[in-house]
Order: sequence, then C-alpha cells, then structure tokens
Amino acid sequence: MKLGIINSAFSQAGVDTVTGLEHIARIGFDSVDIFTEPSMISTDEISAITKACEANKLPIFSLPVVAIGLIDFNEPVREYHITRCKEFIDLAAHWGAKNILLVLGEYIWQREVITPEEQWRWGLESCRILGDYAESRGIDIALELEPFRLSLLNSIDEMSRFVRECSHPRVRANIDISHLVLADNGPEEVCKLDGQAIHVHISDCDGKVHGDLPPGRGVVKFAPYLQSIKELKINGAISIELEYSPDPERIVEWVEEAYTETARLMDQVGLRG
Repeated sequence: MKLGIINSAFSQAGVDTVTGLEHIARIGFDSVDIFTEPSMISTDEISAITKACEANKLPIFSLPVVAIGLIDFNEPVREYHITRCKEFIDLAAHWGAKNILLVLGEYIWQREVITPEEQWRWGLESCRILGDYAESRGIDIALELEPFRLSLLNSIDEMSRFVRECSHPRVRANIDISHLVLADNGPEEVCKLDGQAIHVHISDCDGKVHGDLPPGRGVVKFAPYLQSIKELKINGAISIELEYSPDPERIVEWVEEAYTETARLMDQVGLRG
C-alpha cells in the first residue's frame, strides 16, 4: 500500500496549498489526499495543485467530503448534497484520483421522531445514485466509519451491513484505525471488511476521544490492525489524518514525526509497497 496524507494538516495550520504539497513530497509521502470544496476552488488553484503534484511526482489518491445532508429528512437538502458530491467526483476524475472519501453523518434527534430506518434508507438511496455517477467517471466512493454514538456508520458491523445492502460496486469502505479503537472494534474484526475496504486512514488517539494525532502520541497499538489490513490485500493507500495541530508553527515537524512513525509501522508488517 502507498503511504499518503490528507493535505489539510498543512492548510489548517495556515500553510498555502502548494507549499504544503512541496513539504509532503519532500518528506517522502507516496501520495496525497486533497481536502477542498469544488464549488469554491478556483480554476487557478486547481491548475496549481495539478502542476505541483506533477512536478513533485505526488499522485492524488482521494478527496475527502463531509456530506451529512445525504441523510437529511428534507429531500431538497439530500438533492443538494448529491449534486455537491458529484462535483467532488468530477474533480477527483480531473486529478486522476482513485476515490472520494465520504462521511455520511449522524442520526438526527437521538434516533427519535425520524426513524433510524428511514435515515438508513436515505443513505442507501443517496449512495446508489452517487455510485452510478462515480461509475461513469471511473471513481470509487470510500465510506468513513465515524466512532460517535449516533453516527450512521459507527462500527465495522454497521459499515459492512451498509456496503452489503447498498450493493454497488463503486460504494466501499474506508478503515480508520483510531476510529476502530474508539468504536471498540479490535483488529480481529477487520476481516469482516474483506472485499469491501478500499482505503485506510491512520492516526492516534487517547483511547477515549477523537484525536487525529501522529502515531505514537496516543495509545493505539497499530501493528495488529496493520497486519489485519495487510491480509485484506487492499490495492490502495494508508493516509495519515492530522487535524488541528496544537502548535501550528511547528506543523512541518508534526507531519515529519507522523510520517517517520507510520513508515516504520508499515515496514514492520511489510505493508508498504
């Protein structure tokens, strides 16, 4: 698997996009995931990202998108987010990326008033529509597992069930290792996503709350998870997810630390390649 990173680690620290990409390439990453908003990004910035990635031999692998409106009870809201996600798919195709990384969101009103079954159905319908569009553009959709109590996809079992019921070849799963820890899903359960998972996120946490820390800064025991992921034989990337650095002035060192430790862990289980 390739070792990548979501470029928001730099952009959230105030580093301009091209400079962040240059750092990512210099540090040694194999690929990058671009966090953006297609309706707001200019053609000049799209071109600048394209040129920077080509110049640094840094392929774009994924575009993350949070689209909680895909399970909203208002049909116009769902339609808006379907259109918005199609723009992500188009941009991913333009950059030659492999997938969009889709976050579906949470059940509303504590699973009361609106039945959870309805929101689940809306999620399936939205993803099937997007899957058809993604197929026409040669792009996959990787669904994010969020470890929060009311998240639609908050465990391996729920993720596997959703992918199975969606039954679309372009709608697949992302594995986020620290999210699995927070969801109390052990490495022995990763096999349930065999044939379903196409992308991986890696970060650390304190075992209690969402962290997105460099591996080694928290309590996650990565080796067993990485070994289980290796057994899935995913032809994809493991992307480091670092959010909201506690010291933005030292973001380069923060990313370098995450890269060094993740590369070591991947080499330990023979996963990088």
